[in-house]
Amino acid sequence: MKAPVLSGKEMIKYLSQLSFEIVGRKGSHVRMKKLSSPRNLIVIIPNHKELVQGTQRSILRQAGIPFDEFVKSFE
Repeated sequence: MKAPVLSGKEMIKYLSQLSFEIVGRKGSHVRMKKLSSPRNLIVIIPNHKELVQGTQRSILRQAGIPFDEFVKSFE
């Protein structure tokens, strides 16, 4: 299963829909946190034009989102 080609901005928008909020920025990287979570879920997203599949998988793993669920939301 192949991930859709997304920019950093599109990944931020996707995570925002899942109740992640931007809590900081440093250079071209955005820090997002899920405030409604009992554990501290913090994800760093590079705000680049295109995120490679390995970077997308890493972001999803940190956010606790199954890869299959992510791909289905873009079909």
